[in-house]
Amino acid sequence: MRESLGYTMRDVETGSIQVARRLGNDEFAIPPSRLSDIETKGVVPSIFRLYTLAAIYRSDYRALLSWYGVDLNDMAADLGSARPNRSHLTEVSGVATEAKIPVRLDPGFSLSRTTNMARMIEQWGVVPLTYLSTLADDRYTYGYIGTEDFTMYPLLPPGSFVQIDETKNRVVEGVWRSEMERPIYFVETRAGFVCSWCNVSGDRIILQSHPLSPVSIRTLKHPQEAEVIGQVVGAAIRFGGWQVRYAEPEPKECAELT
Repeated sequence: MRESLGYTMRDVETGSIQVARRLGNDEFAIPPSRLSDIETKGVVPSIFRLYTLAAIYRSDYRALLSWYGVDLNDMAADLGSARPNRSHLTEVSGVATEAKIPVRLDPGFSLSRTTNMARMIEQWGVVPLTYLSTLADDRYTYGYIGTEDFTMYPLLPPGSFVQIDETKNRVVEGVWRSEMERPIYFVETRAGFVCSWCNVSGDRIILQSHPLSPVSIRTLKHPQEAEVIGQVVGAAIRFGGWQVRYAEPEPKECAELT
């Protein structure tokens, strides 16, 4: 790539020094000896020098990463390699520029019937995410229920991904016929994020857990200690593998028979 642009190693060094000076970090500079090692000896450049090369070579940083087997579009496939203990907002979708989506479905597919989607998809295709801009909606953000967060268990077990409508950030009061109708909110507290039912009373917000959850109800100052991010409007749930451990009751002492 350097030779195709007509650069000498000294040209790259001079350009890298300018980058380093502007950013105030010598790590961005690339001396000719290091550039030679990168080109001929398989030496992996640091993240700083990779940035410099991307700038000088007028190349996408992602493209240079791909030469070393790092494809940011594959990051979503590795999310399951670790399960965070705490609930949080997830931004990993922002690193992908392409996505595999169904481009042709079985003619027999119907939204009215429960379906095995894997059998209905005839063809997958890689589509640049910029082409999906018409489907984008800035109202939504996404959260992850941590492996230690049993607040809404078993309705929303740990490991669930939730879709959050940020326009619905005011707690709605009402009478709900079932737990499926009652709004669930994604709330940010000083201790972290929590997904729960909510009630607001004056300057207090009550974070109400599911009746079958081992988590106690919490009352916090609103909005000083707890801010409602939005209402949960969708969820991707993992079933199985979760078990709540309850404390075993202490054995009762029997009175001596007289």
